[in-house]
Amino acid sequence: MTSYTDDSVTVLGLGPMGRALAGAFLNAGLRTTVWNRTPGRDRELVERGAVSVRSAEEAVAASGLTVVCVVNYDASDAILRRDAVTAALNGRTAVSLTADTPGRARDTERWATGHGIWYLDGAIMTPATTIGTADAVVIYSGPEELYREHRPVLNALGGTHTHLGEEIGRAAAYDIALLDIFWTAMAGYAHALAVAKAEGVTARELAPFAKGIGAILPPIFEEVAEEVDTGSFSGEDNPITSATSSMAHVVHTSEAHGIDAGVMRAAEGMARRVIGLGHGTDGFMRVTEMLGRR
Repeated sequence: MTSYTDDSVTVLGLGPMGRALAGAFLNAGLRTTVWNRTPGRDRELVERGAVSVRSAEEAVAASGLTVVCVVNYDASDAILRRDAVTAALNGRTAVSLTADTPGRARDTERWATGHGIWYLDGAIMTPATTIGTADAVVIYSGPEELYREHRPVLNALGGTHTHLGEEIGRAAAYDIALLDIFWTAMAGYAHALAVAKAEGVTARELAPFAKGIGAILPPIFEEVAEEVDTGSFSGEDNPITSATSSMAHVVHTSEAHGIDAGVMRAAEGMARRVIGLGHGTDGFMRVTEMLGRR
């Protein structure tokens, strides 16, 4: 296959993130073609100079690089795997910034390779409002040469761009792991606010102290990453038996107010399984090793 680049780009999908991507490309002076399954979302972009077309096949034929940003790979497959669109993409590059699983990225790579389409998978790690600014963070995986070829256009999205390796599923793997951190943390915060409210503490009163908890996490992340990679799981400062005691307090207080403590019960249950396996003197991150067992 041979790929080519120019000063044009196509964006498929004009939800909030897709519109932000197209807007950043326009701001960088790139010829930007846009298409969305639901008409009407391109009005502002067209006023700014974008070219709107009536079909996805017209859109991908307009540029050497197509950026796809829709809700998931079911949606992107419904667009890209139509015969006319697939044919129009032949010899061109598709970059998916659609969030989904590593397995779906690998399946899409197999499909793309079988149809003469160059393919990069990626994920956007920051909100739509950051696109085109120094705060944007975008990660990619796939052929490094292809990434470097299109990097000048992708730079228009601003911020930090990182190529994580040639194995196509790596960007999605990072995305899934980081989303796991985010949504688990948000679920914990929501639960904490419910418990605090039941005890007469307002969310605004708790927030400054919650920020303090957030501030101590980065160095802890670095420390336990080393433990997980080396398998040391030291519990010298805080053994998992101590952790289960504090978790039990959260469960008891929550349920005393009739608040569902299922998430904390699950965490406590994992910790107690580790203790039951004979690792009571280890740190909490021994849970990682237990979860990874098959």
